[in-house]
Amino acid sequence: MAAHIEIAGTEAAALLAEIHAEAFPSNQAWAPDAIALMLTLPGHFGLIATMAGEVFGFALVRVQAPEAEILTLAVRPTMQGQGVGRLLFGALMAEAAQRGATEIFLEVAEPNAAARALYAAVGANQVGCRPRYYNDGANALVLRVDLDRSA
Repeated sequence: MAAHIEIAGTEAAALLAEIHAEAFPSNQAWAPDAIALMLTLPGHFGLIATMAGEVFGFALVRVQAPEAEILTLAVRPTMQGQGVGRLLFGALMAEAAQRGATEIFLEVAEPNAAARALYAAVGANQVGCRPRYYNDGANALVLRVDLDRSA
């Protein structure tokens, strides 16, 4: 895949909200103003995955060293399973580490097997569970990635 990762600015908020709405159930979709606000907050950053000028996915991350938290990672359904999520995850780990993070936390819906496989592949380990966290009653698995681990 010849995808490229770049930093997201607030001007991309509407497009990122569109991708989020495609990738998540409608009751979990984030509005453009919420995404724009997150991109302006101290310690927050966004990454966009593009290919041939088209945006296929993005991630929003908060860093408060030494911890980082993935707020969301979304990939257009037409591009899922093609390495976009893995590319985004690798880039956000590097950016978070550059900003002083030594570990990253995230939550994933327990039934989301595809996302869980991605996170396992990048070294995420389950460190907790939030029962019935999501609107549909699904548990949220709390995962941690150690950025100091040897590759």
